[in-house]
Amino acid sequence: MQQLVAQIPSRHRLLIVLVSVFIAILLLLPSERAAASRGAEQSALEVGKRYSVQLDLPEETSLTALPELDDSLTDLPPEALGLNWTTLEVQPGDILSTLFRKANVNQQTMLQILDLGKTTRTLTRLFPGEKLEFGLDEQGELQQLRYAMDRLTTLQVSRQDNGRFKVAEVKKAIEQRQQFATAEIRSSFWNAGLNAGLSEAQIMLLAGIFGWDIDFALDLRAGDSFSVIFNAEYVEGEYLGRGQIIAAQFSNQGQVYQAIRHTDGNFYKPDGNSMRQAFLRAPVSFQYVSSNFNPRRLHPVLGTVRAHNGTDYVAPVGTPIMAAGDGRVTHSAYNGVNGHYVFIQHANNIVTKYLHLSKRDVKSGDRVRQGQTIGRLGATGRVTGAHLHYEFLQDGVHRNPRTVKLPQATPLSGAERQAFQQQVNLILGELQSQQQAYLAKQNSNNTAQSASN
Repeated sequence: MQQLVAQIPSRHRLLIVLVSVFIAILLLLPSERAAASRGAEQSALEVGKRYSVQLDLPEETSLTALPELDDSLTDLPPEALGLNWTTLEVQPGDILSTLFRKANVNQQTMLQILDLGKTTRTLTRLFPGEKLEFGLDEQGELQQLRYAMDRLTTLQVSRQDNGRFKVAEVKKAIEQRQQFATAEIRSSFWNAGLNAGLSEAQIMLLAGIFGWDIDFALDLRAGDSFSVIFNAEYVEGEYLGRGQIIAAQFSNQGQVYQAIRHTDGNFYKPDGNSMRQAFLRAPVSFQYVSSNFNPRRLHPVLGTVRAHNGTDYVAPVGTPIMAAGDGRVTHSAYNGVNGHYVFIQHANNIVTKYLHLSKRDVKSGDRVRQGQTIGRLGATGRVTGAHLHYEFLQDGVHRNPRTVKLPQATPLSGAERQAFQQQVNLILGELQSQQQAYLAKQNSNNTAQSASN
């Protein structure tokens, strides 16, 4: 082989060496496909990427002379300026280390962030579709990490001047916009509330506000009405949902009740007395009521006229029964007439009785609070069907629990009462103004419809 090479002229040997070097260089260069693959990987990291703009201006340059910047830059918070941002969406099967690697952030930095405590360990429980935002400086070091925990809260991890990371939960500001709703009850209170645009939670709250004055099982009539002023919540112009009720008015059988929310979160009447009373009008969540208070009711089993000194609430077996007020359980027992029953002694020589329960959740001698579950509705004892029989006695005399005058909770007093009443006229004035505007609009629509017919 060496003899063969020696026979080749020297200038030809030089040409062979040059060709060999050129081929070697070609083999070391990346293929077109490999280059395209790396380019695709880089593009994947840049999905959703936002860039800040740094302007090198002469000192005499006026900012007003500059062209307008892209609006997309205005949503970057001040601490994010000067960083290159990469937004990565969590894919099925992704783990946190995978996301950090895709963002070109080393695993040591990830461990430093996780060591900050319980708050940052939330990052280990990411779900597909959620996003992480990585803010890197010009040297490729992570300076800020953002993770939207929900629509209102963002977990933000920032590098401090000493190189260590600090974590914070950044809350978006909620804008409150007052809205008005009103309705007349035709088929049911629930349907009227939904038709008025109230949420289910607001309907339940409205019943709770007036639940000490109105028995929503028995007292509601077709033609009753209500009006509500409440806050609608917005975040950055996006509708978030219906918020807290500010004031409400309920017209029941010609009687008008008004309630205004105070800064303590409770509702009061316009005179500063609490809407809350010592006893609930109805101690059970019900579907319908089979018997009202009637001292000359025909007994369904015995077939004779006997005093029915209470109210029967019919509902599914197992429905929770609530203590109507604070007190002490004097009886928790069973007999053939009452079935499982509970008697509670309250202040002011008041006793409440709960009969025909399927289960008792309290014992004799127990102290109970208003609204506490004391048993479950049933069909025990002398009954024809599942229901709760509820009685209210004052000074040993049966009283109608729906109409008896009840003691109220502590009213506002002093400076707090004065501050409350200064707001009452404004809030109720707004409520009345909105209601009048609504009625005027309804009348106008009715007139227009009549004219078209």
